[in-house]
Amino acid sequence: MSPTKGSLSPTTKGGSIVEPLPDLGSLEDKALKSLIEELEQQEREVSYQRRLLHGKIDILRAELVARLHRDPDRQGLAQDMSVGSTERDR
Repeated sequence: MSPTKGSLSPTTKGGSIVEPLPDLGSLEDKALKSLIEELEQQEREVSYQRRLLHGKIDILRAELVARLHRDPDRQGLAQDMSVGSTERDR
């Protein structure tokens, strides 16, 4: 979601600073293309980090499931795991 018109200060989302876009009408084509490339690179980096985190989460959940299969008395772990997946899917 873009900042409202006239908003010049950064906003925060989940602890990250979201910088407002510059005045697009004042940018030359070359600067606009450069900004697009910069933001696409940032998006690739964030996407990569997100995939790494999801991989780690999947590994940890698989370990938890394996422990539950080995020791069914760990029902508290199963309940905690279902709460975590609900929060992630929001």
